[in-house]
Amino acid sequence: MGDIKPYTIAVDEQQIKDLKTRLSLAKFPDELDEAGWDMGAPLADVKRLTKHWLESYNWRRAETELNKLPQFVTEIQCEGYEPLAIHFIHVRSKVQNAIPLLFLHGWPGHIQEVTKILKPLTEDGDGVKYPAFDIIAPSLPNFGFSQGTKKRGFALEQYAETANKLMLKLGYKEYVTQGGDWGCHISRALAHLYPKYCKATHLNMDSANAPEFLKNPILALQHAITPYNKREQHGIDRSKWFEEEGYGYNVEQSTKPQTLGYGLADSPVACLAWIYEKLHDWSDSYPWTDDEVCTWVSIYWFSTAGPAASVRIYYETIHNVDGRKGKIDRYKIREWTSGVKLGFSHFPMDIAVRPSTWVRTLGNVVFEKEHDSGGHFAAWERPDDIVTDVREMFGKGGGAFSAVKGATGYTS
Repeated sequence: MGDIKPYTIAVDEQQIKDLKTRLSLAKFPDELDEAGWDMGAPLADVKRLTKHWLESYNWRRAETELNKLPQFVTEIQCEGYEPLAIHFIHVRSKVQNAIPLLFLHGWPGHIQEVTKILKPLTEDGDGVKYPAFDIIAPSLPNFGFSQGTKKRGFALEQYAETANKLMLKLGYKEYVTQGGDWGCHISRALAHLYPKYCKATHLNMDSANAPEFLKNPILALQHAITPYNKREQHGIDRSKWFEEEGYGYNVEQSTKPQTLGYGLADSPVACLAWIYEKLHDWSDSYPWTDDEVCTWVSIYWFSTAGPAASVRIYYETIHNVDGRKGKIDRYKIREWTSGVKLGFSHFPMDIAVRPSTWVRTLGNVVFEKEHDSGGHFAAWERPDDIVTDVREMFGKGGGAFSAVKGATGYTS
């Protein structure tokens, strides 16, 4: 572990000046009367946020807060690719038997999402009343303060390989994961590729297919004869809305990320509007402050590989079909995995809200919890719920208690 080095976020002053200049020269489109959110981020909101980002927002203050966290960087090399400097937060509990938990963010998320659950899971997890965790939260390759690859084909297999190699490098021979969005997909890839090391996953996104009689006869029968409960019925409507009204970004990022990248890299207003729309539409009426939004987007704007790099994960994954370019693809991650315990926290305003019979097609589901509120950014919107659910799943009496050998989270 000799090449694991402390890391301090330090955006160059010239980058900040460049951002201010670009914001000051922003040119805005017009807007139809009473457009609201139906056609995308409203003009008044984007103008207000642009003005705040330019005149009032203080990146240095946000940077100082982030730098209070123990951050590190180390080189990880995937097979067939160049070594990449991977940035990560690593908080160790004082409890000797703490459970190693790998937190995996998605898009348009980043490592800031983990910050609200760090203290309760590491410090407040006393090993007596609550299980204790070591938290490892990397900036995914191409995101945040990690380097990005210059080679094509860096898809789910490589993201999972990076995460697994990081955990092994830190000395964790077994571990569990928590995540939504791409964090969910990468966790599923880890379950398929590295079940020797990844022993359990807690997910807050329902990415699964309906059970089939040939593959899942009992679940398929349950699905056919059991009426949907209130959560599941609402989930059908929410998922339908997303597929019909909110999926356009995915099509663009999965097919022509380079074209989109010019706007994301050149215009901070374009980057702001593209991400702010998702923060609003994918959350459950979360009261985003202007500072929160500006910090969120600034991490993309100031990212090591640039904001355009982050969207390539969509293209690379969707073009890795049937494993032709690797061992895992977007279809394989929705197949059954044995040996890796699964847990799900269901939030009603996520972008994919599926019936329980669907997620049970993925493997041994040992934990499920339905929540009355919350959306896609659960660790940020509803951190108390994530903390409670993770403690219940991995604590004494939980379905994944003692999943990691020698790390129960308790002092005795």
